[in-house]
Amino acid sequence: MAGTRLAGKRAVVTGGAAGIGLGIAVAYAGEGAEVTVLDIAPGLTAGPATLKFIHADVADESAVTAAFEEIQRRGPVDILVNNAGVVGECPLAEMPSTEWDRVLNINLRGPFLCTRAVLPGMIEQRWGRVINIASQIGQIGGDTMTHYTASKAGLIGLTKALAREVSRFNVLVNAIAPGPIETSMLAGESPDWTARKLAELPIGRFGQVAEVAPTAVFLASEDAAYYVGQTLGPNGGDVML
Repeated sequence: MAGTRLAGKRAVVTGGAAGIGLGIAVAYAGEGAEVTVLDIAPGLTAGPATLKFIHADVADESAVTAAFEEIQRRGPVDILVNNAGVVGECPLAEMPSTEWDRVLNINLRGPFLCTRAVLPGMIEQRWGRVINIASQIGQIGGDTMTHYTASKAGLIGLTKALAREVSRFNVLVNAIAPGPIETSMLAGESPDWTARKLAELPIGRFGQVAEVAPTAVFLASEDAAYYVGQTLGPNGGDVML
């Protein structure tokens, strides 16, 4: 049954062609939002026909500028979900600088560029929601994942700092730090890493996209009007605060 919690809102979900991003995009559309997906993929292969798609690399400043200029010709963005991200495994002592840059550019530079593009419109209309998809790894660290950990910890820090900067304009910035969720990203991890992580989870299983998307709907809605700079954690108990 379709909902109306986001009726009339215009949302952008980066990295929304698959995984958690697609789950959020579909959930937003189901709550009445007009949703545009930004992704480096060639197009959408799933989701309702109402989803709009723009091909863009969030780490590329000119591509981000062009994408948001196109989107905002129809009006300001109300909700931005910075979900696009990559992961990798490599001991720091062996890590090429190109691998460090790849992960930080997509996972942290990308949210900076996309958020900067939408903030003026949100501030002008005195309403906005920025939701950053971090990771529980950004809270506790991950073996052979210093670059990924640094990017997600940085995203949590960005969330807190920006929340202090713009909440007075009713632009609310929060984060979601999921635990390991069954997506193609998790499938790309090594069997050893996956087995170790599964053994660490109190709940004894990996999560599903459908267990993350409702948190993103909540944070985008008026139900979360007093949430400022928070990091919510659907993580199966991997982090308990």
